Amino acid sequence: MKRKIYEQHLEPLEHELVAMARWAKAKGERICVLFEGRDTAGKGGSIRAISQRLNPRQCRTVALSKPTERERSEWYFQRYVPHLPASGEIVLFDRSWYNRAGVERVMGFATEEQVAHFMTQAPLFEKMLVDDGIRLFKYWLSAPQAQQEERFAERLADPLKRWKLSSIDAASRTKYAEYTAARDAMFAATHTEHAPWTVVDFSDQKHGRLTLIRDLLNRLPDTQIAEEPMDWPALGHAPLAPEHGILKPIPDYPIKTD
Repeated sequence: MKRKIYEQHLEPLEHELVAMARWAKAKGERICVLFEGRDTAGKGGSIRAISQRLNPRQCRTVALSKPTERERSEWYFQRYVPHLPASGEIVLFDRSWYNRAGVERVMGFATEEQVAHFMTQAPLFEKMLVDDGIRLFKYWLSAPQAQQEERFAERLADPLKRWKLSSIDAASRTKYAEYTAARDAMFAATHTEHAPWTVVDFSDQKHGRLTLIRDLLNRLPDTQIAEEPMDWPALGHAPLAPEHGILKPIPDYPIKTD
């Protein structure tokens, strides 16, 4: 999808997202969205597309690093609980507790016993969240292996994107089939009526973002709520104060052309 077309379709969705955030704040809604998928699928771009027009005090992203020694000794879900949304908040998880069913399982960071325990507990944990009033959405961003390889190469070639790559990413490239099997097992155990998975085709990332946002908004109730009137003074009526300490423009630096 061409960027111009993408932006034309994104703009009305951004207006709906802003209205949704206003509704969530007014009604005290708690919205939690999980973004899962293979490396390079498009999780970060989707999160930015949702959050870029929203108040960062209300909408925040959670992207946890690997657990500490202390966290490894805790109940597995414990370190995620403090990041869950409070009244009026929207929380976007860039990967989530499903690390255990994916990378931890495939790369050997969790035992099969720990994975089996997770598969049993995850639906129960999510049932508690939903029963308490949290609106929980779980998205899997799907992209074919060939495109994943192309995106890996793009990141490797771009110094501004190379930080996105890690040694785990390099090792995981040889385990595409294992990740597929782990994903299917995860779906079978954790796709429930109270917290279903939604798979979005991200072969085209721009189209995928639009599809995901549209689906998220469609699954919420009517979020239209009147804006509170703002008592704003008419422009030009406020007394003008003198400006002090204005910085001068930085002079142009010479550019070497040889």
